[in-house]
Amino acid sequence: MRWRGQSIGEKDASALPGLETLEGLVRSVTTPEFQGVTFHEVHAKSALNHVPAMSAMPFDWTVNPYRGCTHACSYCFARNTHTYLDLDAGRDFDSQVVVKVNVADVLRRELAKPTWAREPVALGTNTDPYQRAEGRYRLMPEIIGALAESRTPLSILTKGTLLRRDLPLLADAATRVPISLAMSIAVFDDALQAAIEPGTPSAAARLATVRAATDAGFRVSVFLMPLLPHITDSAPAIDDALARIRAAGATRVVFGALHLRPGAKEWFWQWLERDHPELVPAYRGLYPGASAYAPEGYRKMLAARVRPLLRRHGLGGGAEEEVENRPPRAGPVRTTARGARAAPTPRGEALAATRLF
Repeated sequence: MRWRGQSIGEKDASALPGLETLEGLVRSVTTPEFQGVTFHEVHAKSALNHVPAMSAMPFDWTVNPYRGCTHACSYCFARNTHTYLDLDAGRDFDSQVVVKVNVADVLRRELAKPTWAREPVALGTNTDPYQRAEGRYRLMPEIIGALAESRTPLSILTKGTLLRRDLPLLADAATRVPISLAMSIAVFDDALQAAIEPGTPSAAARLATVRAATDAGFRVSVFLMPLLPHITDSAPAIDDALARIRAAGATRVVFGALHLRPGAKEWFWQWLERDHPELVPAYRGLYPGASAYAPEGYRKMLAARVRPLLRRHGLGGGAEEEVENRPPRAGPVRTTARGARAAPTPRGEALAATRLF
């Protein structure tokens, strides 16, 4: 791995924050609780990540306490980031997890700088901050505390039911800063979920977490993403998913078609060829060559299918690209517009349309 191959003090500009030098690596840990997983504990030099200006993301700052994810979602767009560490985007991404053990201390120092403008910070935009490792390392309570103490708005997108542990802390923090919570639930069939995202909690467990967050006073969004062509995108399947989401208390749904970026595409293809070989020709047609996105015609068809169902179930939201690019609205509603300043909002009003897929 790249950080092991460096000389002491030698910097590597292409490495992820915290892994630029050999000194960043504290130790590598294996434990019976996480069979087959190695945690690489590092001392990070930075916590706040600035999103490049050319990015389509509707936020400017992120914090990522982990790299790699035991949720093991075949389609995860972040897989290719592991290649920066000379690890592969497949099995290594699922089993070699980098943990920034000092991330909260570094974050507090960065937030204390006079230049910090208290812009919204998104958590869960790369790998999940509430993956199972969080039960061991407990990094999120200190991160939430640091952001709240500095009066920095924050958003969390997760597939992890560990979010429930921190709901009292988040409810308290929400009295001081705007907080947005979103749960990502792509698959509602248990067998399919176990095959394509084997390390995630079940849809039922995630919906129970949505209910718990709603009962704690938050307006929770659900990211119905990615919708898998010819697998989870039928009208009956979407209707059932939206009914369950609404029953759990969510107020808003963001939906979108599968993206297959480099790293994720190769790993997803292996799953598809093994579990659904009959669909390989259709997927080759939808995602030819290096194409990462479903064609516009498919996305329009999907939107036309989902929008009436959203209305039927009384849910706000919309397609991923619509939500991300929506212009600022008047009134006390925080929008997804980048750089926009917002008035105080009801607890849980969306700060940003973040991605975790």
